[in-house]
Amino acid sequence: MPIGEVLRLDADLPEEQRPHVKVAGRIVLNRSAGKLQFIDLWDWTTPLRKNKETREEERGKLQVMVGQRQVGEPSWSLVKLLDLGDLLGVEGRFGRTKTGEPTIFAEKLTYLGKSLLPHPDKHSGMQDIEFRLRHRYLDLIYNPETLDRARKRIQILKTIRRHLDEKGFVEVETPVLHAIAGGAAARPFVTHHNALGIDLFLRIALELPLKRLLVGGLERVYEMGRVFRNEGISPRHNPEFTMLELYQAYGDYHSMMDLTETLIVNCVISLEHGSKLPYGDRVVDYTPPFPRRSYGELFEEHVGVAMTDVEGCRAAAGKTGFATANKHPDVIVHHLFETKVEPALAKLDQPIFVFDYPAALCPLTKRKRERPEIAERFELYVLGMELANAYTELNDPITQEQTFRQQLAGLPEEESMAKMDEDFVRALKHGMPPAGGLGIGIDRLVMLLTNTTTIRDVILFPLLRPEARPRS
Repeated sequence: MPIGEVLRLDADLPEEQRPHVKVAGRIVLNRSAGKLQFIDLWDWTTPLRKNKETREEERGKLQVMVGQRQVGEPSWSLVKLLDLGDLLGVEGRFGRTKTGEPTIFAEKLTYLGKSLLPHPDKHSGMQDIEFRLRHRYLDLIYNPETLDRARKRIQILKTIRRHLDEKGFVEVETPVLHAIAGGAAARPFVTHHNALGIDLFLRIALELPLKRLLVGGLERVYEMGRVFRNEGISPRHNPEFTMLELYQAYGDYHSMMDLTETLIVNCVISLEHGSKLPYGDRVVDYTPPFPRRSYGELFEEHVGVAMTDVEGCRAAAGKTGFATANKHPDVIVHHLFETKVEPALAKLDQPIFVFDYPAALCPLTKRKRERPEIAERFELYVLGMELANAYTELNDPITQEQTFRQQLAGLPEEESMAKMDEDFVRALKHGMPPAGGLGIGIDRLVMLLTNTTTIRDVILFPLLRPEARPRS
């Protein structure tokens, strides 16, 4: 029986009515009192509880009282061999001790597993961050917030899948090894396939295979998959991370905006903490509808000039110390948005959609019919963090091929590999329906919804340097 279920039983029944229970768990505390032994057991169903002194949440546990007379000599001899971290099965009656502690009064013990290495004790715990990351298995046992965060991530992923399934999307799996690194501008990891004698790349995006499926008739398709980028490590970046990408035939960036909002709100509701969640010293209000503001409107509000005013933008950028000589107007506009608008977005206590980006910043996005200088794209910002990116997808194969070539020409060779995915362009020439596409960084979403400031704390096994070996 899971320990969490036992703790929900009535512990105050008369002794003759106490329920008989059978549990298994890990020993997290073991103390002797003469012919009595008190053992605290833990499993992953054990609820957190408030520390009476600090009022902070701490790992819960279930106390087991073992009496020499009650369990008999063979089991009592076993008690002397138990250590922290050992796995133990217990049968007995569930009730409450004279001090009021919910307890199993043991009648039988079963040895289930031995910890050959010492576990952290109650007082020293696990204070060293790097030790916790390298020994995540111990971190999950002895730091309740780590297990709680992991379970919330699982709940968020289940909610995303359930919501998309209800909307008629189908989940697929696409290759991790690609012959061409495509779908994003990023430096890939390179490996070699011995049998074929070719280099392959760990995928940097999910986009291109999913669009091929869109051509093939899977009209609402998504994947939550690991992607890999051979780039830096920071509080918001890990070389291996999880992306959600989806595509909806006959949709556009407006339908993607609606879908993104309901998806995020459902994830918030699933955590059962209301519509307002803390993040650091801030509180984010996820109550819908989220504000929707155009890129140009925000630019003019916070920069003071229209983004189409070339000379005005040069003057505004010059005041920030940005060297504008020989810079393309679009580069200057992007700089001003990052330095003037994004800090203002970071001050908002609710998510905000920013839509209608300059087309030069989005070469693979469909343009607005009446304003071809504007791309049908949005990004969702939360506390200044970019959480979601969506487009009305470009499905014209001729324009797609031209923009691919322009994009590749401007990239370093190690990022583009100087190749274009000719098969993808060929697929588009067979006709891709107009569509809306959406990408959400799952790790960043989990960070925001679990009040976690570093990405390594929402990834069970983040990338670390190899452990230093002592010199012989």
